[in-house]
Amino acid sequence: MGIALSGGPDSLALLILAAAAGPAMALTVDHGLRADSAAEAGTAGAVAASLGVPHHIARVSVADGGEGLQGEARRARYAALGDWARREGLAAILTAHHADDQAETMLMRLSRGAGLSGLTGIRPARLLDEDDPAGPWLLRPLLGWRKAELEGIVAAAGITPARDPSNHSDRFDRTAARALLAAHPWLDPIRFSSSADHLRDADTALEATTDRLLADAVSLSGDTVRLTPGDAPREIVRRALRRLFSGHFGAHPDGPGLDRLMATLATGGTATLGPVLAKGGPVWSLRRAPPRRST
Repeated sequence: MGIALSGGPDSLALLILAAAAGPAMALTVDHGLRADSAAEAGTAGAVAASLGVPHHIARVSVADGGEGLQGEARRARYAALGDWARREGLAAILTAHHADDQAETMLMRLSRGAGLSGLTGIRPARLLDEDDPAGPWLLRPLLGWRKAELEGIVAAAGITPARDPSNHSDRFDRTAARALLAAHPWLDPIRFSSSADHLRDADTALEATTDRLLADAVSLSGDTVRLTPGDAPREIVRRALRRLFSGHFGAHPDGPGLDRLMATLATGGTATLGPVLAKGGPVWSLRRAPPRRST
């Protein structure tokens, strides 16, 4: 097992539990975003060593890009974890996401109008890289635990964790979600986790139905993809279109754009979305849009 170890209370609790369960090694990713980040990585390594867990540090560079500073840091972190896992031959990497994280994630996604797939929240298990089916898995074994329980494990071990000041910054939506949960105890994170499990089951069922539509109602003719939606439910058709855009055209349209395209195709119209030219009617045809003429 590989442990993603930030040095904060959650990941330290995961380290303690994992070390008690069996052989493990840990990686701390130093993003270099704070002056004391290198020292914190070293302290995390000392804790791992005290538990007999081999520890490595990966230093990465993060720029405030299209995903925002936190998003870019997350992308760099998972890239470093993936490189490390493959280098060490690890089957899985464990992260310390817990029930409070799950509740915060679901609240943020609700506020953005997320659909069913978004409201499944943090998944307990997935491939680290969906394009590498033989690669390592990403596992979150603590989604049924409260943050306070993890803090208690670390305190009982006599360990002082690092504290990331960005967890309290008003710049980030997660801080507002955390404050909302703290102010209203009836918003129980364990129940959020339970709802995420139920929604994940529903999402899996819809994906299976989408698989059947794609198998039965899609044909290829040269560079054109044809879909016969028939009387399939709207959500199934939306998922099928999203998969066709991704698999055949390398495109990832947003929800509102896809909804507008579906409305046009349902009335027999023609429209372009991203790199795809689509024509409606009983059978919908999709092909790569011709390049636009320069003016």
